[in-house]
Amino acid sequence: MKNKNSKHYDAIVVGSGPGGATVAKALTEKNKNVLILERGGNAKINGSLTQMAMTGGIPGKHVMFTDRTFLAIIRGIVTGGSTIFYCASAFEPPYEMMESYGIDIRNEVEALKSEIPTGPLNDDLFGKGARRIMESAVELGYDWKKLNKFIYQEKCKTDCNKCSYGCPYGAKWTARNFVEKATDNGAELINGAKVNRVLFSGKKAVGVEFTIHCKTRKVFADKIIVSAGGTGTPVILQKSGLRNAGQDFFFDPLIMVFGTVDKLKSKGEVQMSAGAHMQEDGYMMVDLNFPLPIFAAQTAPKFKIHKAISHSDTLMIMIKIKDDLGGKIKPGGGIRKSLSKNDRLKLKSGYERAKIILENAGAKDVYSGWHMAAHPGGTAKINEVVDANLKTEYDNLYVCDCSVIPEPWGLPPTFTLLALGKRLASHLINGGARPVLS
Repeated sequence: MKNKNSKHYDAIVVGSGPGGATVAKALTEKNKNVLILERGGNAKINGSLTQMAMTGGIPGKHVMFTDRTFLAIIRGIVTGGSTIFYCASAFEPPYEMMESYGIDIRNEVEALKSEIPTGPLNDDLFGKGARRIMESAVELGYDWKKLNKFIYQEKCKTDCNKCSYGCPYGAKWTARNFVEKATDNGAELINGAKVNRVLFSGKKAVGVEFTIHCKTRKVFADKIIVSAGGTGTPVILQKSGLRNAGQDFFFDPLIMVFGTVDKLKSKGEVQMSAGAHMQEDGYMMVDLNFPLPIFAAQTAPKFKIHKAISHSDTLMIMIKIKDDLGGKIKPGGGIRKSLSKNDRLKLKSGYERAKIILENAGAKDVYSGWHMAAHPGGTAKINEVVDANLKTEYDNLYVCDCSVIPEPWGLPPTFTLLALGKRLASHLINGGARPVLS
């Protein structure tokens, strides 16, 4: 199978989101020869609606819909993955859950805190809309606090809400930061590469097949790490023969709740500045400030498009729930999953609470946007598709992205994926001599 003229790598990393980028960076720091295959492009982030739409807004490619509830799932296909458009929230990993599966990532998290920013916003970057929501929530008795952010605050701009477009100022840490460090260390990055399947010799992974510029290529390596995301990875694994991938997953459904107040006149704010985790109730509530086009898209399906004129006076709270496992990802990439009765009850409960918080803040005509979802995962679970070292049933084939998370959690997973990437890299560098909790 292997072409004797092909370049051979120590590792091939499929995808450049937080998990894959971290593995690539760590391996290159140990002088490993790494190839990163990224389906998306690598253009400089300019913070524009057009760029966001072309790399994270095309239906059927970046915006995927479930079959029954017409619920939109967004993913970024670009160097850095969805972190280019995320809100940079640095939630601590679910340590106890991961430890129950034999995985301790506490040391990795502490090491990451010395590499990237992970603190709450300074007061001068804390928007007046977020402040008004927090004051109302605290007055009502909620444990509403500033959230830790992956933001270089000295680079951040006031009156800006371009997080969702991609930060043009370099203020928001993204996985692209680690990709650039990996390439500085000698990693090769190929953009526009759509990986079709993993190549095997018996029970051992030896390379991958990918398509670029309408041509099919094969590349080979000692280790293959698939990090194509919660919806991309299971498709690659299924096409590679791992039929149990893509089953019973989670996707963190969410709704936005809006309310208009007098004379807020917000020009833009850092998104997800503060919030409350209602752990026993299975959801989180946070402030969120969308740019006008995204705000209009959220309100249009509810026939509230006229609210665009009051965008600067609108307070917004996001409700994001921990959903029940279910559904499947089809080999062609189709998503088959519906909201359960329990999921709908959580969204309703969150909406009612958000409505009270907004009304207490002086908001009128409170309403919600359409259903969306974020952070699809559990499509290649630990103990089902991979083991505690993120290895599949095939030698030399690993997975490192949200698909390995074994249970719904309901919070942004970036910190967890960074830590898992660091842990996996250590395992690979040490030749598999990585202790697993008993």
